Amino acid sequence: MTDPHGFLKTPRRPSVARPVEERLSDWNEVHTGQTLLPLVSEQAGRCMDCGIPFCHSGCPLGNLIPEWNAYAARGDWRAAAERLHATNNFPEFTGRLCPAPCEDACVLAINADPVTIKNVEQAIADQIWERGYAPPQPPQRLSGKTVAVIGSGPAGLAAAQQLTRIGHTVAVYERADRIGGLLRYGIPEFKMEKRHLDRRIEQMRAEGTKFRTGVKVGSDLDATELRRRHDAVVVAVGATERREISVPGRELCGIHQAMDYLTLANRVTEGDYAAPPVTAEGKHVVIIGGGDTGSDCLGTVLRQGAASVVQLDINPEPGGARPDSEPWPTVHPKVYRISHAHEEARGREGTDPRLFSCATFRFEGNRAGHVRAVHLTEVEPEARRPRQGTERMIPAELVLLALGFSGPERGSGVMEQLGLTLDGRGNFARDAGFAAVAAQAKQTDRVKAEGVFVAGDSGRGQSLVVWAIAEGRAAAAATDLYLTGSTVLPAPIAPTDRPMAV
Repeated sequence: MTDPHGFLKTPRRPSVARPVEERLSDWNEVHTGQTLLPLVSEQAGRCMDCGIPFCHSGCPLGNLIPEWNAYAARGDWRAAAERLHATNNFPEFTGRLCPAPCEDACVLAINADPVTIKNVEQAIADQIWERGYAPPQPPQRLSGKTVAVIGSGPAGLAAAQQLTRIGHTVAVYERADRIGGLLRYGIPEFKMEKRHLDRRIEQMRAEGTKFRTGVKVGSDLDATELRRRHDAVVVAVGATERREISVPGRELCGIHQAMDYLTLANRVTEGDYAAPPVTAEGKHVVIIGGGDTGSDCLGTVLRQGAASVVQLDINPEPGGARPDSEPWPTVHPKVYRISHAHEEARGREGTDPRLFSCATFRFEGNRAGHVRAVHLTEVEPEARRPRQGTERMIPAELVLLALGFSGPERGSGVMEQLGLTLDGRGNFARDAGFAAVAAQAKQTDRVKAEGVFVAGDSGRGQSLVVWAIAEGRAAAAATDLYLTGSTVLPAPIAPTDRPMAV
């Protein structure tokens, strides 16, 4: 335990990002080059080491937050690294990408400012690599069992690393040309530089995990054949079925799905293109969708030099305090938040780039069939019905649809070839042990799905990176249990677990 009165003596001070104009001129992470350790150690000392640390429950990984806070406060980075890695395969990812539901569940958040848990986690994760505390951990012996993992996002990578380290021979199949899934092509470089991902992948290779890129399971490789060749299969294909908008003018040129746009931008930083095939440079941009993907688009268009940018959110503008309907310790309550991208846009224009309680009425095009404007309408907060007399038009030469996802991609062939079914929310159905649920009508489907496990967003629906890693770890434990009859791998969550809510 650190100073029991630390939270009374030391105010909350998050790590300061680089100046807005500096970071808008490059694609480096917003904290790159900043001195974090003295500040982080001081802030870690605010942790009270509560009798009941609700931050554990706020994080699906069950991170041992008071323990590594105490070590970070003392500068014992080796011990902090051991405690952080005990529950999290990829803390360098979560320390950068997770919105920190653990901070919402911090006991200090009842009536004060919570501990800067996310900053502490990122600092420990960086020290892990800088000090050589993350050597490969190949298994001492092999089990003789083989596992195929379909998908290389955070859930698939977590499952693969856990299963490799326990002694199984694991091959990860990825349809893209590089490993990483949305971590690679969906997350902008300014949120997480891909060197962190590349470094972890090299560690996994050294441990024995095999990677197969450019393989579309379901078309290039029949999933039934993949199941026949392996003792078990983990399906971690994510929730990539994109939501659409059905309004007049959707067919106009210049309207793109956000993930297509972000992928092209990321391929520029990977060196695949000298310039993005779709760019915001000099254009009036409208982003439809108020979530994290919309924020990622916002930061990207600003760096590409957009003439203007507006982000539309159909939800009403939240207040600055927790609503009574979401009391502590419910995680990630609906309060007014700004991302680094919102801060960058505000610094440039002086106002929040978001328009709340707004919906798209129609798109207007020019004679060449290219979008030139978006017609908006205000909506009623609860019913989301258009409010009469509130229609207006804003210029738009590039429109990005960041409307979220509705489950695993349809038509890939994986579901049909493995005989999987969908649950009521449109995700792959599974039982309490992460095993895929096969179609009930055919005996052949039940046989094909034997030994198939579902992990991540494809079974849970779109969620946070911490939930994906927790799903991968839990699915690995279920797979190991199936293969060997027992397991020592941790299972931090069950398929039915959800964030703390009222």
